[in-house]
Amino acid sequence: MIAGKRILVVEDEFIVAAMLCDTLEDAGAVPLGPVGRLNDALEAIAAGGIDAAVLDWNLAGEPSLAAAAALAQRNVPFVIATGYGSVEAPFDDRPILGKPYVSAHLIEKLAAFFTS
Repeated sequence: MIAGKRILVVEDEFIVAAMLCDTLEDAGAVPLGPVGRLNDALEAIAAGGIDAAVLDWNLAGEPSLAAAAALAQRNVPFVIATGYGSVEAPFDDRPILGKPYVSAHLIEKLAAFFTS
């Protein structure tokens, strides 16, 4: 499913980010990061080598729109993590991962990127 895939983790809550990375590692993926600030996310995206990403929609009070745009521009699929249930256009058609996270849902959403 996602074994061997390099997944960027963009999450500002360290404990949550660590749990995400553990979940990804347990599924055989290679977590990149985690990064918790928008500028760090943009740098990681620019560096490349990303197969997919988990993108927290609100990074320390700052919207993640620029990171979503950078991922989309590079054709990197991503899951948007949010506790709000939805996000605004133009990314409202992207897969949403509700908070609190359910590990199985995370893996299912990421795996869908690589099985089509």
